[in-house]
Amino acid sequence: MDSKDLDNLHQAQRERLCFIDFRLMFLGDVGRVDLSAKFDVAPAVFTRDVALYREYAPENCSLNNKLKRYEVGNKFKPIFTHDVHRVLSALSRGYGEGLNQASTGYLNAEFPLHLNQPDVNVLAVVSRAIYQKKLVRVTYHSFTSGQSKRDLAPFAIIDSGARWHIRAFDRRSQTFRDFAINRISKPSLVDDPVQPLEQPEHDHQWLRMLNVELVPHPSINNPEAVEIDYGMKDGKLTLNLRAAVAGYVLQAWNVDCSEDHHLDPVRYRLSLKDADKLLYQVESAAIAPGFASTQWNT
Repeated sequence: MDSKDLDNLHQAQRERLCFIDFRLMFLGDVGRVDLSAKFDVAPAVFTRDVALYREYAPENCSLNNKLKRYEVGNKFKPIFTHDVHRVLSALSRGYGEGLNQASTGYLNAEFPLHLNQPDVNVLAVVSRAIYQKKLVRVTYHSFTSGQSKRDLAPFAIIDSGARWHIRAFDRRSQTFRDFAINRISKPSLVDDPVQPLEQPEHDHQWLRMLNVELVPHPSINNPEAVEIDYGMKDGKLTLNLRAAVAGYVLQAWNVDCSEDHHLDPVRYRLSLKDADKLLYQVESAAIAPGFASTQWNT
C-alpha cells in the first residue's frame, strides 16, 4: 500500500496509526491496552488498526502470542515522520495528553525547575491580541523605568530559554521591543486599530536574519567532543536566527561572544565567530555573553 494513502484516512485513524508507529519505534511494542487507554476505543478497533498498519508496513511488527503484544521488527521503518522535540516530550511527559490529564511519561525523566511561569489569564489576553491583530493595554513593570501603562501591538511570542516574551510595537516609546509576559498585568484589548507602521513588516530587527556560526571554544583541549555534542559539521554549527532573538539564543546556549574569547571554557563550550561583525547593530546582542557595545564599529 502506498504511504500516500495515509493522507486519505480520517484524522482519528491517522492519529491511532501514528501512535502505533511511535510505540513500536521508540518503545518497541504496542498492545490493545495501550490503544484503548489512549484513545478509549474498543478492542476490535485495535485489531483493525494493527491490520491496516501492517498493510502499510508488513515488516514493522510481529505478534508475540505469549505476551499478546506486537513487537518491533528488525527491518522497522516508520511510516510517519516523528519530530525529535515532540518525541522527547512524549517520552518524558506522555503522548498527546488531554487537557486535564496528568503528564505521565513512558521513561524516567527529570526537568529543570521552571522559575518563570506566565499567568495563564495574562497569556490568554496577549495571545488573543496577537491572533486577532489588536492592541493590548497593559501595566508593565520595567527594571529601568518602573511601572507604566503601555499600549502594545504584539505579533509574536518568544521563548528566551529563561522566560517568555512578546515582540510588540510600543506606542509609548514608538519602537519595537520585547516585553516579558510575567511583568505584564491588567491586560485588556483595545479597539483602536493597529497602524501600518506598527506591524511586524516594519520591525527591522525581527526581519533581519543572521547566519550565526558557532565553533568550539578555542581554549577547550578536546574540541571534537563539543563538535559531537552539538552535531557540528566541519567543526562548526550554522544557525539562521532573527536579529531580535539572537541574543537570547546565544545567552541560553552559553556562547562566548567576546572579541578575544576570554570567558571560562568550562561554562562556555561554544564561541561565536566574527562576533564584532555579526552582532553589529543587533539590539539583542546586549545580553549575549561577553559581548560589549564597544565592539560595535559605530
